[in-house]
Amino acid sequence: MRSFVRRILTWRAAGIVLVAVVTTVLAARSFDRRVARAFESAERQSPTRVFARPLVLRTGDRVDAERVSDRLTRTGYRPTSSRSPGVGEFRIRDREWRIGRRPLRIGAFFDAGGATTIRLDRSGRIRDITDAAGERLSGLVIDPEEIATFRGPRGRDRIPVRLDEVPRHLIDAVITTEDRRFLSHSGLDPRRIAGAFMANIREGRFAQGGSTVTQQLARTLFLNRDRKVMRKIREAAIASSLERSFPKERLLSAYLNHIYLGQDGGAAIHGVGRAARFFFAKDVTELSVDESAMLAGIIRGPSVYSPHRHPERARVRRDLVLRLMNGAGKLTDDGLATALSAELSIVPPSRVASDARWFFDYLERELAAADAPDGDASGLTVISTLEPRLQHLAGEAVTRGLERLERMRPRLAQQSQPLQAALVAIDPWTGEILALVGGRSYSESQFNRATGARRQPGSAFKPIVALAALARDADDGFTLASTLEDEPFSIDTPQGPWRPGNADREFHGEMSLREALEESRNVPFARLGIEIGPERIVETARRLGVSSPLAPYPALALGASEVSLLELTSAYAVLAAEGQRTEPHSVRSALDPSGRRVDDIGAVRTSQAFSAAEAYLVTSALRGVIENGTGRAVRDLGYHGPVAAKSGTTNGSRDAWFVGYTPEIAVGVWVGFDDGTPVGLTGSQAALPVFTGFLRAALGSDGDADFRMPGGLEWRQVARAGDRRWTCDGHAELFLDGTAPRDSCYGWGGRWRGDRGRSAGQLLEDAEEWLRSRRYELDRPVRIERNRGGRRNR
Repeated sequence: MRSFVRRILTWRAAGIVLVAVVTTVLAARSFDRRVARAFESAERQSPTRVFARPLVLRTGDRVDAERVSDRLTRTGYRPTSSRSPGVGEFRIRDREWRIGRRPLRIGAFFDAGGATTIRLDRSGRIRDITDAAGERLSGLVIDPEEIATFRGPRGRDRIPVRLDEVPRHLIDAVITTEDRRFLSHSGLDPRRIAGAFMANIREGRFAQGGSTVTQQLARTLFLNRDRKVMRKIREAAIASSLERSFPKERLLSAYLNHIYLGQDGGAAIHGVGRAARFFFAKDVTELSVDESAMLAGIIRGPSVYSPHRHPERARVRRDLVLRLMNGAGKLTDDGLATALSAELSIVPPSRVASDARWFFDYLERELAAADAPDGDASGLTVISTLEPRLQHLAGEAVTRGLERLERMRPRLAQQSQPLQAALVAIDPWTGEILALVGGRSYSESQFNRATGARRQPGSAFKPIVALAALARDADDGFTLASTLEDEPFSIDTPQGPWRPGNADREFHGEMSLREALEESRNVPFARLGIEIGPERIVETARRLGVSSPLAPYPALALGASEVSLLELTSAYAVLAAEGQRTEPHSVRSALDPSGRRVDDIGAVRTSQAFSAAEAYLVTSALRGVIENGTGRAVRDLGYHGPVAAKSGTTNGSRDAWFVGYTPEIAVGVWVGFDDGTPVGLTGSQAALPVFTGFLRAALGSDGDADFRMPGGLEWRQVARAGDRRWTCDGHAELFLDGTAPRDSCYGWGGRWRGDRGRSAGQLLEDAEEWLRSRRYELDRPVRIERNRGGRRNR
């Protein structure tokens, strides 16, 4: 009986042990799975890095030496007189440029760099591009500037690198200093733990840790730095789990990519990739032995051994690491002597230009609106549309423009709120936002007045009205020569009688549509808006990309509905791009952490909103604004290149606008107070100088390419408005093919116009009299024709 009981107890004990073992194993496996998932998730997390619009040089491109030199200097290259520039140096001489390209890392993309030669022909175009071996290259990407980093809630900044990209001497320095038995232990090193324990007893305090590389990795990824027993136990458990789940190479790679190495303001520097860039302005592949020893030495105490704050301590620590490497057989005696004699080559921390922060805010919202991988933008490499040079010039133009206005009108500086201005510059052909300034000072107000504020544009809206009337599909058949009346009128609206007036409170009688736009006459455009209909204007604005609510009332023709500066500037950009509309955007492309392009980010839609000929009609009239109308001050202020533009001023002079474009850039400027306090100046007085200052700085006084006149247009001689003589002593006007009256100055009828106040018989008698005075013989009856839709042309 007793034997039977003993057997039962034995089996029960064995069962309990078995259950305990199985439970422990299952718990360990569950723990390992949780740790592995957390580890893989942590490895994927890295900041989103944003780069400026890259400068790409291709064979056949016309290039400007000053702009290329400026870009190279801004990205850290140094000019040299040597015929063989070193890495990070360049030499520009006449028609031969030499660049010692640095390794280029953009996300997962890596280019080892090397010597490159660019040769130009006599016209200033690139003839060929060759590498160090003399092989021809089709193009060359100049290092884009890193302009922003979105680090996420933990504030960690790192640049992931592959283990095979890390120099061997850096790996040796880290292993020798931090964990010599890394390749042989299983996450814990008893000898190191015992040594640290004895050292702490001798010191009477916690003076030395025994953590292995794997334990440090566990602490960095999952724990804090508290020196408590439970934290150490959890650290040991996680380290053991990592060793069971992943090979040594994976763990070492993760350690080198995540170890904490210092602080850059509010950003924690993690990993050797970011640390190499932060301390030495180098890619990790370029590090020398002494620089690798410096990084390895920092690991023990990033604050204590910071080369920025304590350069002498950092040097002493570096030298200790070098001697340890020599003692471990990882560095020769000659190599030790050379590395010990090397001077510290630490670069000061770089700072992102503050004048681009409105752009970064806009870009961050654009990323948030896109379908980024895993539901967020973590680890993306974003190529933005920002052109740093233009952004800097835009900020300067706004600052100087506001200072000038306040000097001229001291009352503007005496208001309860500061005078504000905004500027946006767009590439009309791609929709890329090249520069964006949202106000006077980002530190004082982060509100983006270029994108977030909607204000009445006043006369700056008139080009949209003109396009609505001039487009071929318009029912009324207006042309630039159509006669409009600048005479007072009144119409009843649901809000009461509407009596539009001109800014100068005068009326000039009959004038052409072109003249009304050039001179910014309100009354003729109010009449035009009524004739074509507010709904037609709304439709045209929508086709140009304006999405703000637009009230379909008569006052819409005079810019009574509110729009943003970005909207209006992008609408003008459609005219600059010959009717092609591309949505304005701040992101060119985005790469995920593996280097694959994210299709949903940076994808834009392009459409032909209007024909090139229709767009050019408005461009022609807006060029007249600069030469003959309200924009003449652009010339007075020193810009002489091709440009089309329009000013805008709202009732009470609360908002001042000036928006225009060249064939290569569209620019909009707004000036005003946030609370609507009257500025007391027109768009030509307040916003035009800012516009012109930016354009001169960006393109030079003479600008660049001229506008191209597309097909589908014809010039015809026309009489001037109000001229009742049947003569051809007028001027040339531009028409869409088929819209000009059939008779011309080269036939009998000249470019005379129908007149609403006179009968057809009277017009016939006048025409016959004019013909006889010119000694023409009438061999057939004269037929009077009106332009399409009954609109009068001259």
